[in-house]
Amino acid sequence: MSGSERFGDLLRALAPQVLGMLLRRYGGFEECEDAVQEALLAATVQWPADGVPENPRAWLVTVASRRLVDQVRGEQARRRREVTAAVREAPDADLAPAPGDENPADRDDTLTLLFLCGHPALTPASQVALTLRAVGGLTTAEVARAFLVPEATMAPRISRAKQRIKAVGASFATPTAQEWAERLDAVLHVLYLIFNEGYTASSGPDLHRAELTTEAIRLTRMVHRSLPDDGEVAGLLALMLLTDARRAARTGPDGALVPLAEQDRNRWDAAMIHEGAALVTAAMSASPLGPYQLQAAIAALHVQAPRAEDTDWEQIRVLYGILGRIAPNPMVTLNHAVAVAMTRGPQAGLELLESLDGDPRMARHHRLHAVRAHLQELAGEYAAARENYRLAARRTTSLPEQRYLRDRAGELDR
Repeated sequence: MSGSERFGDLLRALAPQVLGMLLRRYGGFEECEDAVQEALLAATVQWPADGVPENPRAWLVTVASRRLVDQVRGEQARRRREVTAAVREAPDADLAPAPGDENPADRDDTLTLLFLCGHPALTPASQVALTLRAVGGLTTAEVARAFLVPEATMAPRISRAKQRIKAVGASFATPTAQEWAERLDAVLHVLYLIFNEGYTASSGPDLHRAELTTEAIRLTRMVHRSLPDDGEVAGLLALMLLTDARRAARTGPDGALVPLAEQDRNRWDAAMIHEGAALVTAAMSASPLGPYQLQAAIAALHVQAPRAEDTDWEQIRVLYGILGRIAPNPMVTLNHAVAVAMTRGPQAGLELLESLDGDPRMARHHRLHAVRAHLQELAGEYAAARENYRLAARRTTSLPEQRYLRDRAGELDR
């Protein structure tokens, strides 16, 4: 890993913590996030030259606090009065401590920030988008791809969400028991999307963004510790562990994508598999069945098979059928089609895919064409498969996926 990548990973992990600390002190979601972004930019310039401070989080809080105070001084009188009131509540040394002076054991406000982004005043889509941006550190373009919408649609949505948080006077405080219940679905969904973006990056030269999967697992563990008896929280954590356990085997030495059936299973993380399987088994035996538990059970069937040919595709097909009934989603249908193809034949899988042709969310998504190409290849329809592999390669912005799909098309040419 290069030095710039290490800086990037560190800053991504610290950003939500710093934002949470500023929100607790000053309030003003949009103003605080702007200040944090300026502090992160300053760090990317200064740290490579001067070295990482002894307490990097305190350094970022110091710089962001000063940026925020400077910003307030230049704004309209109303905003000046609002933030000046917050400044008077604590001494200057506390609001803008010198680097290294702040107690490194200060609380991590990331979980509180997570629930603030799930405020019920926001629509579910805005809750997820704002959390991806503020807590997950995804760019607006990456958030847009996670939602299958254009970036021009997503940017105003995130901006409106910030404005709404301010308009309703949402406080930055530890959520009550009632707030936990109201916001949990949105929180779990956003953690799921953050993990997925990290496990298969939607763009760029690398298949994985380990800092995102690691952060998603960390945050989900925090939620699980707070709600240990919630089956869906346990199911989501299990799903992440069982999926991330395969990460080391998903790329070759040159960074090329290695499909599941061809992975070296000795490189899978046995400890993560054991933990994830135990979590989902306990959750399904003691809790109402939910979509994250079902997905975790499917993941467990994949990783517990000694060889690809030992995979229990019939049970996977049944589980996807149940998942499609309780949580219908085009991505579930895609995976269900593969399971149907493996148990009922590729033509049956291709017929199921036809139900997605009119779905606007999938009209230009590369995964529909990639799955169709795979099933056409299994059915011996090589010319059609080749064209769909090429079409999928043109529509993905992930370079490892592009290379893999083009290679598959090239093999069919030969």
